[in-house]
Amino acid sequence: MHVFDLATIAIYLIAITWFGAHFRKSQRDLKDYFLGGKNAPWWAIALSIVSAETSTLTVIGTPALSFSGNFQFLQLVLGYLLARLVIAALFLPQYFRGEMFTAYELMRRRFGERTRRLTAGTFLILRALAEGVRVFAISIIVAIVLGTGQIASILVIVCLTLFYTFEGGMTAVIWTDAVQMVLYVAGAVVSFWVILHQIPGGWQHVSAVAAATHKFQVFDFRFAWTPEFFSRSYSFWAGLIGGCFLTTASHGTEQLMVQRLLAAKTESQSRAALFSSWIVILFQFALFLFIGVLLFVHYSDVGLPVPQSTDSIYPMFIWNSLPAGVAGLVIAAILAAGMSNLSAALNALASTTVMDFYKPLVTRQNSRRDPIRFSDAHFLRVARWATVAWGAVLFLVGLVARHVGSVLEAGLTIASILYGSLLGVFLLGLLTKRVHETSAMIAMVAGLLLMIYVRVATHIAFTWYVVIGTAATFSTGYVMSLFLKEPNHEPAAGATR
Repeated sequence: MHVFDLATIAIYLIAITWFGAHFRKSQRDLKDYFLGGKNAPWWAIALSIVSAETSTLTVIGTPALSFSGNFQFLQLVLGYLLARLVIAALFLPQYFRGEMFTAYELMRRRFGERTRRLTAGTFLILRALAEGVRVFAISIIVAIVLGTGQIASILVIVCLTLFYTFEGGMTAVIWTDAVQMVLYVAGAVVSFWVILHQIPGGWQHVSAVAAATHKFQVFDFRFAWTPEFFSRSYSFWAGLIGGCFLTTASHGTEQLMVQRLLAAKTESQSRAALFSSWIVILFQFALFLFIGVLLFVHYSDVGLPVPQSTDSIYPMFIWNSLPAGVAGLVIAAILAAGMSNLSAALNALASTTVMDFYKPLVTRQNSRRDPIRFSDAHFLRVARWATVAWGAVLFLVGLVARHVGSVLEAGLTIASILYGSLLGVFLLGLLTKRVHETSAMIAMVAGLLLMIYVRVATHIAFTWYVVIGTAATFSTGYVMSLFLKEPNHEPAAGATR
């Protein structure tokens, strides 16, 4: 047992839980609980975006990619930048017309209540499955540190994160995200230097070994209309096009990210947070890939056996090889990444449940009889207990996720299957006028069914999933609108056609 390291981790877990929970006093209504009262500065939102975009999957999965391969994963980051340009130009102006709590209110304005529920329900399924994989990724760390079973590890991390998210809402999410992002990047920098100094010959030796094994290769410009081309996960074209579609879907249509953009005071501050987050993303992806190369050289020099799961290489090395105190700091940093993402997911799931399902339902029911007007305090209580319910769901999904392969690619694959349908229907709403609700809903279901088939019956790489799903959804919706004569949906006040 590393007593000093365990004490460091325990102090961190207690401190971050207390820090997040103390924001409870600022939670007076749903705007405070789900949007942080729109009082967070843009730079804190930017750090929160980075935390949500990376998570423990990145911290333990990215070094494993360069350990086994090279730097080609960075090609996705080029697509991330292109996507931010699309979101800033197309999505943000719509989100800041009137007050919105969720991304799916835009679908209600454009198409109607049924489309809102369909897109919101798709998000709930998507985030529950993807976040369950992330919860399992955190349990890998806890199990290594404490020697506990994976079930107990999953339970510990969910309960701690649930507590401060329940209490502090979106304000707690943003500020704990900011603190935890700084911590896990600092931990990665520390571990980089410590690992480097344990390699005889230092960086010169690392560079020679990495060059000989093509570890620093970033770009793969090969292009051909062949099955082999579309089966490669990481190429320049898959990264630029697939990464763009993936990030446009995740940051433009998924409540987990849109909620942060909506929490900014103004559209310009939201845009500043979005673009500045890309700079940090590029730095940290590169940092974790470099760590994977250092571990590859170290394992090769010493002749250590490679663990059965390469996802455990980085945390195992930290815990077994770094000096006392440093190991505890870096492990706490990795837990920070996971907890920040989990807290964001809990709040996003709760906001969608309350704002897109519960509140519209009870409002309609009471508008017919008008005997009761629900107060902000009532909806705030419902929001908190919805957070608890989703915590239980993520715990269960995390148990099932123990049987997946690479946690990083598993999380991206699950998300990519559903993102195409979401992005396709959003683009139908933003780029067309003739497509209406029934056509949009048929298109979304068709796109989802196609992507399930692609995942099960083909060898197409996950980086192309969102491109295919979006194209199928958009084209199906437009074609259906040519045959279906639907009445125009009158948008709510403040919405645009």
